[in-house]
Amino acid sequence: MAMKDLLSHIKTSTALDTAAISSDTTTNGNAIHMKGFESAVISFHSGAYTDGTYTPLILEGDTNVVGAATAVADDDLLPTGTGQEAAQAISAANTTKQIGYRGRKEWIFASVVSTGTSSGATIGATAIQGSASKIPTS
Repeated sequence: MAMKDLLSHIKTSTALDTAAISSDTTTNGNAIHMKGFESAVISFHSGAYTDGTYTPLILEGDTNVVGAATAVADDDLLPTGTGQEAAQAISAANTTKQIGYRGRKEWIFASVVSTGTSSGATIGATAIQGSASKIPTS
């Protein structure tokens, strides 16, 4: 069986710096430049968890300014049809949740909305960009 090379076809970046979140807030991540890529997956992960619910979102925009970004339409997300919040909330330790992106904006951002939080949890996210127009990606 032939083995295929995935490494040359993707790019990974820190989408949300791993940190403790201990209040009800919106925590926005880093700007991910989609130039040269047609798709992405944001993989959200939790570490230590005490309480709260952490709802991962993907924002998109035409600039690298998160304040100008908007929530991605459900049709540009995978899985589609249920809204990115529906089945993706993190409410336990050592959990991962993925949201796929296939929109057309130049920049995307990971975001987490925390509710019911007093002690909190440690949350982070990684962007995996794929469908590269130029291979290898590095």
